[in-house]
Amino acid sequence: MKRRDVLKSLGVTAIASCTPGLALANADTDSLFVLVVLRGAVDGLALAAPYGDGNYRKVRGELAIPAPGSSNGLLKLDGLFGLNPALHNVYQSFVVGDASVIHAVASPYRERSHFDGQDLLENGAAKVGALRDGWLNRALASFDSLVGGEKAIALSANTPLVLRGKNSATSWAPSRLPDTDDSTLARLEQLYADDEFFSTRLQQALRSQEIAGDNSRMSAGGRGNEAKRFGELMSSAARFLTTPGGPGIAVLELGGWDTHANQGSTGGALSNRLSALDTGLGNLRDGLGTNWDRAVIAIVTEFGRTVHVNGTRGTDHGTGTAALLMGGAVNGGTVVTDWPGLGKGDLYAGRDLQPTTDIRSIFKAVLAEHLGVAHSLIEREVFPDSATAPALRGLIRT
Repeated sequence: MKRRDVLKSLGVTAIASCTPGLALANADTDSLFVLVVLRGAVDGLALAAPYGDGNYRKVRGELAIPAPGSSNGLLKLDGLFGLNPALHNVYQSFVVGDASVIHAVASPYRERSHFDGQDLLENGAAKVGALRDGWLNRALASFDSLVGGEKAIALSANTPLVLRGKNSATSWAPSRLPDTDDSTLARLEQLYADDEFFSTRLQQALRSQEIAGDNSRMSAGGRGNEAKRFGELMSSAARFLTTPGGPGIAVLELGGWDTHANQGSTGGALSNRLSALDTGLGNLRDGLGTNWDRAVIAIVTEFGRTVHVNGTRGTDHGTGTAALLMGGAVNGGTVVTDWPGLGKGDLYAGRDLQPTTDIRSIFKAVLAEHLGVAHSLIEREVFPDSATAPALRGLIRT
């Protein structure tokens, strides 16, 4: 087997784009941050529906969700917005002030390609092709470097763009292969003894497997079980984040949000996906325990979907959407938005929710107010060319 294949058989892909052996240890902050990327473009008008907007039911048609107080109706957030009824755990956090909805958000991207949209979401650039590394990786430069540990981990078979770059991060995913016996591991350690790069990666792999424990095996069932695996990964994320000397930042992803057909309102494909997301968030909250108080979880997507229903009872690629913040460090219980309205003249390009908040403003707030990243680094390195997207104030408890 090739060395890379050996590491994969252990269930780990360790990424080290900088000097071999150099890793990032926990910085001065003990704050925890989890970024969840929802791939496929989530319908923000279904995630948090503006039931109080006079145009809502007219423009949404059969996708309109019943008002709060109705059977299987929206979970009331305020007089304008209600949370999708599939998001019970999110709602519980909202009620106690540990979750916020940020609505009518988007990256600077205004086209409709998933690939380009996700790239801008993760690299933090103002236009397609401007940057090749991830904004969260660039932010890692703010933390002290030290051999022995990683500040950030991606719970994914492949490290997502947001964590790729010159600063070191690691990744882990449950193994699909049989366990490796102790004798084989001993021979591998001997084989790599004089190879600093691979010796370090092997030790990281073994430590990751030890931390993951019973969660180190992949659920069976193929693609249909992705939602269940997401819940398991969120439980694993909690274990990594609460292990002494472990990472303080985790990135996860969940696909399946491209609801062109049969989207549904209180039932169907989108409701099922939201339920899986909600279960995973509940697993993370339970797994963090008392560490929940020092955590922020950002749930984001590359763009929204069209306001009107299409001919196949779904929605097409759009622009504005909604994002979520959860965690005990969130100054929650509010919907943060400059609501543009759903009237015909209010829509972007005559079809989409008009974005009024740059999603980078959310990321900037989390980095500065929660993780303690210097404002100068954020503006100069993490999000260059973003003067029009100032950090949103008041999102984080002080």
